Amino acid sequence: MAQETIQRPVQRPVTSHDDCTPARRVTRSLLGYGVIAGPVYVAAALAQALTREGFDLPRHQWSLLANGSLGWVQVTNFVLTGLMVLACAAGLRRATAGGPGARWAPRLVGVYGVSLVAAGAFRADPALGFPAGTPAGPGEVSWHGLLHLAAGGIGFACLAAACFVIARRYAAEGRRRFARWSRATGAAFLTGFAIVASSGGSEAGNLAFTAAVIAVWAWLSAVALDAYRR
Repeated sequence: MAQETIQRPVQRPVTSHDDCTPARRVTRSLLGYGVIAGPVYVAAALAQALTREGFDLPRHQWSLLANGSLGWVQVTNFVLTGLMVLACAAGLRRATAGGPGARWAPRLVGVYGVSLVAAGAFRADPALGFPAGTPAGPGEVSWHGLLHLAAGGIGFACLAAACFVIARRYAAEGRRRFARWSRATGAAFLTGFAIVASSGGSEAGNLAFTAAVIAVWAWLSAVALDAYRR
C-alpha cells in the first residue's frame, strides 16, 4: 500500500501587521492628526508673525493675524487645526476606553478643537496698531471679537483641564514622568493665560502666553503620539 503523505499547513510567524485591524488603523489615523496639529498651527502662525507687515511678535497676539488682506491665512489655520484636534479627540476616545480620564479627556480636547474653529469663524478685533492703520490702543470690542474671546477662554480652560485629567491617567498607569509633565504643562498654560489676560497687552505677558501656547501644543502632540504607539 502506498504511504500517503500528509501535508501540514505552513504556519506563518505572527507579525505586527496581523493585529492592525481596520478599527485600529482608523484610530491611528485620527491620532495622527493630533500629532501634526500643533506643528502646523505654530509653524503657520510664526511664519505670518515674521513676515506680515506691522506685526510685532512681542506685542501682538497671534489672533490678530486674522485681520487684514491676508487674514484668511490665520482663519484657515484656526479652522484646519481645530478640525485636526477634533479628530485627535475622537482618536483618544477610541484609544483610551476604560480607566481614569477615558471619558473626560477626549471631551475636553474636543471642546478645545471646537473653540479653534469658532476662533476662526469669529475674528479678533484689530488692535495695538495691527493691521497697519489701526490705532495704537486696544480698540473697541465688536460682537465677533467678544465671541472670539469667549471661545478662547472656554477652549483654553478645557485644554488646561485635559492636562490634569490625562496626568491622572498617567499616574494610575505608573508613568510618573508623563504625569508630572502633564501637570506642569497645565499649570504653565493657565499661568500664561492669566498673565496675558491681566497684563494689559504688555510685551512680557504676551511672550509668556506665546511660550505657554507652544508648550501646550507640544504636549498635545506628545500625548497623541504616545496613544498612537500604544
